[in-house]
Amino acid sequence: METTEDMLKGKSILIADDDARNLYALSRYLEAMVPGMIIYTATGGREAIELLKEHQDISLVLMDILMTDMDGYEAIRQIRCCTESKQVPIIAVTAQAMDGDREKCLEAGASDYVSKPIDMEQLLKSMASAVKPV
Repeated sequence: METTEDMLKGKSILIADDDARNLYALSRYLEAMVPGMIIYTATGGREAIELLKEHQDISLVLMDILMTDMDGYEAIRQIRCCTESKQVPIIAVTAQAMDGDREKCLEAGASDYVSKPIDMEQLLKSMASAVKPV
């Protein structure tokens, strides 16, 4: 049986978060858990959109919602309507954990939602499910 890590091995992902500490911690964790994963990072929504345009190999996006240049909701909406990567799964990763926030993320076009502090096991499962062939 294929493990979660096996399902993610060799995949290219994009992490968008305006907090350098979050980018660093999440990148290092994923690199340790899933050797061979290619990780791109963006410090905002606009940069995330540009990276998706540049790198057609990106299989998954982890998108922070509360960013300063362009929030994750707007970035997700723009990716869904206006880029070649509109079908790429996007997991909203956010400190927003109030009633209705999950639904708001999904309505914007996110494929899934994970709240901070991140349960890393849950995140890996969500990532594997998102990239799993149908």
